[in-house]
Amino acid sequence: MNLFKVISEFEPKGDQPKAIRALVEGVRKGYQHQVLLGVTGSGKTFTMAKVIEALQRPALIISHNKTLAAQLYREFKNFFPHNAVEYFVSFYDYYQPEAYIPHTDTYIEKEAMINLEIEKLRYRATKALFERRDVIIVASVSCIYGLGSPEAYYGMVLFLQLGQVIRRREILNKLVEIQYTRNDIDFHHGTFRVRGDTIEVFPPYEDEAVRIELFGDEVDRLSIFDPLTGKTIREVDQIGIYPNTHYMTTPDRLKKAIKSIREELAEQLQKLRRENKLLEAERLQQRTLYDLELLELTGHCPGIENYSRHLTGRAPGEPPPTLMDYLHPDTIIFIDESHVTIPQLIGMYRGDRSRKLTLVNYGFRLPSALDNRPLKFEEFEKYMKTVIYVSATPGPYELEKAKGRVIEQIIRPTGLIDPEVEVRPAKTQVRDLLKEIKKQIEKGGRVLVTTLTKRFAEDLTQYYTEMGIKVRYLHSEIDTLDRVKLIKELRLGKFDVLIGINLLREGLDIPEVTLVAILDADKEGFLRSQTALIQTIGRCARNVNGKVILYADKITKAIENAVKETNRRRELQKQYNLKHNITPQSIKKSIQDILESVYEKDYYTVEIDKDEEQFLKLTPEERENYLKSLEERMYEYANNLEFEKAAEIRDKIKTFKELIITT
Repeated sequence: MNLFKVISEFEPKGDQPKAIRALVEGVRKGYQHQVLLGVTGSGKTFTMAKVIEALQRPALIISHNKTLAAQLYREFKNFFPHNAVEYFVSFYDYYQPEAYIPHTDTYIEKEAMINLEIEKLRYRATKALFERRDVIIVASVSCIYGLGSPEAYYGMVLFLQLGQVIRRREILNKLVEIQYTRNDIDFHHGTFRVRGDTIEVFPPYEDEAVRIELFGDEVDRLSIFDPLTGKTIREVDQIGIYPNTHYMTTPDRLKKAIKSIREELAEQLQKLRRENKLLEAERLQQRTLYDLELLELTGHCPGIENYSRHLTGRAPGEPPPTLMDYLHPDTIIFIDESHVTIPQLIGMYRGDRSRKLTLVNYGFRLPSALDNRPLKFEEFEKYMKTVIYVSATPGPYELEKAKGRVIEQIIRPTGLIDPEVEVRPAKTQVRDLLKEIKKQIEKGGRVLVTTLTKRFAEDLTQYYTEMGIKVRYLHSEIDTLDRVKLIKELRLGKFDVLIGINLLREGLDIPEVTLVAILDADKEGFLRSQTALIQTIGRCARNVNGKVILYADKITKAIENAVKETNRRRELQKQYNLKHNITPQSIKKSIQDILESVYEKDYYTVEIDKDEEQFLKLTPEERENYLKSLEERMYEYANNLEFEKAAEIRDKIKTFKELIITT
């Protein structure tokens, strides 16, 4: 078995050594719940990695959204290059669940666009859990959604080894049974092809394919090959080919499932007819019989997950199998940004049940479809044998469960301290903020402004634009890619002020931000709670000149507590810096340097194109000369008929000219 080994040029610093020791000691003493209270930029991810290394136990890291989960996945892959770090999130790029709207008699069919790369990573995650112990799974909250039974999934694996006596027909039948499709022309994931006594299989969880060569009824050779070139990569003595779907069941179990589905259908039809719901009964009968026919013929049907209770043999109301059932019993669970993730986990079940109940009542699904669901939170809690909640602002649930076992990570290895917080009257907030913005722009800083309403944010953006400020507005209708582009432009200095309602949504940190302004901070609610205020204050924790202004006419409990907590952290950080002779410095590195720094990876950082960054550092004369040289190269490529290269340089020139205009 491979041991967990962190590969990094960095060593724990600041509060990290103390936090790692305390967490490891807590787990070894049998504490079920602990909290890692780590401020932004304190290197919580590195601490988690070192805890896993010290304990040598498998781990599940749950994040509240795909963006941060992907960031964590990349970081842990770098920390543990010799171990199995896997990614398990929803594989849908687009997902419209099946639904029915009674008052308009509108049925919405399930529509989904599957991301094949993410689907492959999900299969790889469950496969790794069967084959090894040194596994770290980074997951979103989709890990509590129904998945096929691990017993049935593993029970249907096709195991082969050299010298094994097995007929060719037997292998082909088994591949069809585990949902592989024969395709001798288009060889892709989930298919197999046959050429005489050679069978080639392309599993859904690998980039490489498997070649099985038979000599009569004996396995003569097993090899892994490149599906594009056909070149053999390596030969193996044995191999397991896992099913092409997690919703797998044995032939005996499938027969029992079909029988129990028919019995449930008969009961539900009787109930609907008794209630004089004849249309619903007819609809349910047609849909279910069609699915049953497909199940009998192929072992699969669209929406098969709605029959998962029958396929797994579980009782009505019993929790469905999920990723949690695939985990090793001693897995450590890290819940990242727990103040957001825990409420998401709690709310999953109710929203799902409400939609499906309507489908059942109107004859679109059998009642057993209700058992294809996410776990109830109390069911999820049963899997929480060893849990570490990670957050700068842990919620009441985590604090109550930890029973005082809160390990603080306040000191940043970089020496940066939390920003200074100032409270000013809200009556004159618009004019006062305008003065502050101008001061920050003169110093070369950037400004984030949060408002309570969309209308106010739009009006404020328009007003500051009229006042000569380069300002943009970030709102919910801007898609993810455009948001990333906006943040990139802010970092490049194409504009100086970003205004939005909730600038925490993407978990973004912008080192250039020197001022965060929170308007109407005394209007109590979700966006002005103690947690939200502390998180927003943290947006300014990457710059030594960072400053936060709360505009409020009264000091609410949330403001009082947020300011008090920030000042407490500042004092601890100052004392540490004084004791260790550390001079805090703003992060002014190139983006690549920041991404490489283990201490700056708690949040997603938008990259800046290196050429654009270098271009902005040139003097006006140097820029002009550089553009002339680019134009000469463009014409040279064009004259040589290398039009693609010429077009690339043309686009680069256009980008640089736009940069000159906007800076």
